[in-house]
Amino acid sequence: MDILVLGGTRFVGRHIVEAFLAAGHAVSVFTRGTSPDSDLPGAEHLRGDRNGGDAGHAALRGRTWDACVDVSGYTPRQLHASTGLLRGQVKQYVFVSTVSVYAEQGRHPIREDDPLFPPAADDVTEVTGETYGPLKVRCEQIVQEAFGPACVILRPQLVAGPGDYTARYPYWPDRVARGGTVLAAGADADFMQVIDARDLARFAVTAVEENLSGVFNMAGPRVGWREFLTMQGAVDVHWTTPEALERAGVEFTELPIYLPANGEQGGIMDVSNDRARAAGLTLTDPLATAQDTRAWSAPRDTVYSFTPEREAEVLALLGVEDARTS
Repeated sequence: MDILVLGGTRFVGRHIVEAFLAAGHAVSVFTRGTSPDSDLPGAEHLRGDRNGGDAGHAALRGRTWDACVDVSGYTPRQLHASTGLLRGQVKQYVFVSTVSVYAEQGRHPIREDDPLFPPAADDVTEVTGETYGPLKVRCEQIVQEAFGPACVILRPQLVAGPGDYTARYPYWPDRVARGGTVLAAGADADFMQVIDARDLARFAVTAVEENLSGVFNMAGPRVGWREFLTMQGAVDVHWTTPEALERAGVEFTELPIYLPANGEQGGIMDVSNDRARAAGLTLTDPLATAQDTRAWSAPRDTVYSFTPEREAEVLALLGVEDARTS
């Protein structure tokens, strides 16, 4: 099949392109060509700008594809342009959205039919923490309006795996590998749940090959925090509570991807993948995701916001003596 990927040179998009190529499909990648990771051997590279209106999409005119996979659509303006042009040029449109579209993020579990945020207005172009979810809601609507049953909406939660440049999930494999006293919270009360980018990518291929339709949460195995760190070899962990972290002045963003199960966003770590698994989603073992992420991240020496010095400071505030952080 002939596949068009809008975006696709970094992390999620790159895994999607590689998955389609590995499955024997021909892939055209539409990007600005400005990313240092823009080269994808085996794919056709088309240049353009999704914010450039008709002129920005000139490279797509006069072409047809069996399917389009959109990993770089964030604003209504972008989606109006791409769906308006491609409605007569592709048979199926797969849009990568986010679980941030859900309005009630404290639900357990979060399912595809749960309430969404009110959609952003079509003239909103600034992507912020407040507008991200509503913008994706509106983008989903535009895709559904243009393609009807010939579209698939994928809603991944936090995506992990090799190539993750976000300095979120990789913190934990890197932190365990550094050794010393690891500060963590939630031991047996809270959970972490991510989707391996490679699993998301394989499902995108399945969605096209099987001509799927509808909305699918992309969520991986739900693992307790103690199990998550223990499986990676952590032996010296100081377990604390969300309340103790708050008293010590620690923001939840400092300990990446940690969300208390009973918090306002606790449902983000309890996302149902039942519908996707029934449609063919297969999941990588959580340990393999952690190990492969560490292998990719190890030579990069990423600087995290929760530095060794900051961790030692917090451990001292929590009364932990001789906290080894190196």
